[in-house]
Amino acid sequence: MLRSIYNHFHPLACGNKYSLFQRGVFCTARKLQRMSSDDILNGLDEIQAKLMQEECILVDKDDNNIGFASKKTCHLLENINKGMLHRAFSVFLFNTKGELLIQQRASEKITFPDHFTNTCCSHPLNIPNELDENEAIGVKRAAQRKLKHELGIEPEQVPLQDFHFLTRMLYKAENIPKDNKWGEYEMDYILFIQRDVDVAINPNEVKSYNYVSSQELKKLIDTADSQGILLTPWFKLIAESFLYQWWNKLDHIETQADRESIHRMI
Repeated sequence: MLRSIYNHFHPLACGNKYSLFQRGVFCTARKLQRMSSDDILNGLDEIQAKLMQEECILVDKDDNNIGFASKKTCHLLENINKGMLHRAFSVFLFNTKGELLIQQRASEKITFPDHFTNTCCSHPLNIPNELDENEAIGVKRAAQRKLKHELGIEPEQVPLQDFHFLTRMLYKAENIPKDNKWGEYEMDYILFIQRDVDVAINPNEVKSYNYVSSQELKKLIDTADSQGILLTPWFKLIAESFLYQWWNKLDHIETQADRESIHRMI
C-alpha cells in the first residue's frame, strides 16, 4: 500500500501555514490513497507500474519543499489539475565533439511513450541525499542515479562536479497519447554536462538513442510533425526557448547559469 503524504506532512497539523487550496491538494491525495493502488495501473508494464511507488518531492510554485507523494499520485491528471507540483530534472549530456545525446523513450513508459527527448528526464526522490538543496546537489545525485538506470552510464563517468545547474522551468502537460489519466506538472531543473560516456540502454526505459549536432536537432524538430515523430513537451519547450543559445556557449556554460530564476512556461 502506498504511503499517504498525510503520514508525513499533514497540513491541518501545521496551524495556518497552509491555504485551503493547498489543503485541498493534500485531501485529494488522501482520497486517492484509499483506492486500490493497482486500479489505474492495471494492464500497464509491471516494472514501470512498480516505479510509480517511488516518492517524489512536492514543491510550491517557488520551489519550496512542502512534502512528498508517490510518483503515481504526482502524475495523476486529477491531482495536477488541483495544483500538485513536483520537482524534476532534465539532463543534457554532450560528448566532447559538442553533440547532444538524445533518447527515444521506451514503449513501456506510462507517460509519453515512444517520444524523443533529451538525454535523461526524471525526479529527485524523497530520500536524504536527494533532498539536499545545497548547490542542487540532491538533484545532481538523482541525475547520476537515473543516467545509470536508463542508459547504463557509470557514475564515475558523470562526476557530480561536472553537472552544471543552469536554471529552472515550470511547465505542465497532458500525457500523449491522451488518456485523461496522466500528465506532468514539474519544477524542472536543467542540468548540462559534457563528457564522453559508455552507453548501455535499459530497454524498459529507452528504445533508442543517438548523438546529434545542433543542426541535426533543429531538422528533427522542424520535421517532427510531418514525419510522425513524437517529442516530449518539456524537450520541445527547452529547445524552442534556451537550448541553442546554451549550446553555443558550451565551452563557457557557467556564463549561462541563471539559478535564481524560475521560467514559468504555463
